[in-house]
Amino acid sequence: MNNKSHSLNHLAIIMDGNGRWAKKRHLPRFVGHKHGMETIRTIALAANELGIKVLTLYAFSTENWGRPVDEVKYLMRLPIDFFDKFMPELMENNVKVNIMGFRDEIPDKTYQIMEKAMAETKDNTGMVLNFAFNYGARKEIVSASQKLAKKVKDGSLMPEDINEKVFAEELLTASLAPYDNPDLLIRTSGEERLSNFLLWQLAYSEFEFTEKLWPDFNAEDLKELVADFNNRDRRFGKI
Repeated sequence: MNNKSHSLNHLAIIMDGNGRWAKKRHLPRFVGHKHGMETIRTIALAANELGIKVLTLYAFSTENWGRPVDEVKYLMRLPIDFFDKFMPELMENNVKVNIMGFRDEIPDKTYQIMEKAMAETKDNTGMVLNFAFNYGARKEIVSASQKLAKKVKDGSLMPEDINEKVFAEELLTASLAPYDNPDLLIRTSGEERLSNFLLWQLAYSEFEFTEKLWPDFNAEDLKELVADFNNRDRRFGKI
């Protein structure tokens, strides 16, 4: 069976290379992050235009807290700047904002603006712009396991009833169903690793790696990679 007709419903992107982009230009790293924020707008609007249902962006990982304090502070400010600047455009394009990650450690001000963005766009019916913020896949899997263990302990779930569907319902992507698993993962900047991103959900996703640094990535690059994806034969372990 040929599955070339599988449409691209969920696109996930590891936005990599902001720091390197800045370094190449002898600029401070935060300038790269600022330009990266503009790229988010460009790519979100382009993905929406392509009819993609969910765009998940890896914005801040549970490991990113290990970066220099000033850089972390700046990264915590970015959602505030992003939604202040682009909320009218997101509303205009019927985009729904979702934030996926762990609440702990995120400064209140940053969290509040994210909550506000979700509340303001909750009735929008277009593409879901899903930010993975303070997200780590291993933590997500451990957390899902703990929730299931509690259900088993209180008797509301039998161990033998735990299957992939039941497990997936406890993951942070559950609200994105039926598009909870990405069809395509793109990583910019030439690195070829997952960096603790959506480890469960990417089991049968297609991967595209591009040398382009995130601030240089544009709508044409996206269209090219999507066209390449559309020509692939996805067999999902079958023939």
